[in-house]
Amino acid sequence: MKKTIIVVMLLVTAAFAIDTSVLAQRRTPAPRKAAPSLLASLPRADALALINLRMLLDQAPKMFADDPAKLAQVNADLDRFKTSTGVDPRSIDQIAVGMRYTYPSEGISKIESVALARGTFNTASVIAAGRTAANGNFREEKYAGRSIYVFSLNQQMKVLGVFTMKINDLAVCPLSNNLLALGSLKTVKDAVDAVKTPSSTANQELIALATKDPNAAVGFGGNVTPELLKTISLNEAAAKDLTTIRQVYGTVSVTEGNVELAINARTLTAEDAKSLAGTLDGLKQLGSFVIAGRLSGPKGVVAKTALDNLRITTQGNELQIRVAVPQSQLASLLR
Repeated sequence: MKKTIIVVMLLVTAAFAIDTSVLAQRRTPAPRKAAPSLLASLPRADALALINLRMLLDQAPKMFADDPAKLAQVNADLDRFKTSTGVDPRSIDQIAVGMRYTYPSEGISKIESVALARGTFNTASVIAAGRTAANGNFREEKYAGRSIYVFSLNQQMKVLGVFTMKINDLAVCPLSNNLLALGSLKTVKDAVDAVKTPSSTANQELIALATKDPNAAVGFGGNVTPELLKTISLNEAAAKDLTTIRQVYGTVSVTEGNVELAINARTLTAEDAKSLAGTLDGLKQLGSFVIAGRLSGPKGVVAKTALDNLRITTQGNELQIRVAVPQSQLASLLR
């Protein structure tokens, strides 16, 4: 049961794993519609996401106007990535991320990902800056008539100033004057192949899921395969419900005063969706006791608010989860 509670809490708070220091106090006025063409340029994927980085980064100074130290930390993370790779996150409008599930051994799953970044930068200038920043710790490879630059970073850093992860080798390839592919050497080669021989149907269904709300800061959609579920350790009760899920999609949105997370899970049948909703409703009650006993301070406040605002409903064979947290609470947590 403990593992089940953890799984549910991860689902509820997944979107807040993104560094919330870049979230806005209000939605950017009249945001541009997210261009599905960027997602369409990704290689075949099991899951994908579209991130409006411009919307997020433009609002950071407003959210932390009264906290110069935190704002300086955000800017330092962005500068560190630029110094290491030559790519300035502030010049990026959108990021499309594609993920493939791999199974290197029984019971083990890994994710191979590639990102496409489009913005106002000039790819030639980016590569030139990257060469200087790498200080000789890079190599150039030719593939399908393009140059792929592999930077040996071997450090913990924020990718594009947003996601913290360990990076050993980062491959970067210009796909056009204002479009870069970033990832491992293998996944970047896959992106080159996808651009060279595009398929209009490769990720068509997932793209539709990830772009349901063009005003969202983040939109995502993914398949949940039986093979993937076999690699997740669950107790029998949770496994019975979760193995009926076939797709998950949703958004992270910034509204007036709140950060909102929407998750939708498509199950095999309407009965499966109702059963899963019942299980999560029960775990929501148990989650309150876990929070009360283990979390205090700003963390406890945010977690309690998330559970109090958590809404679980069903529509046909879809489970729908909605949760909102005030930005003032998130700002307090970050500080």
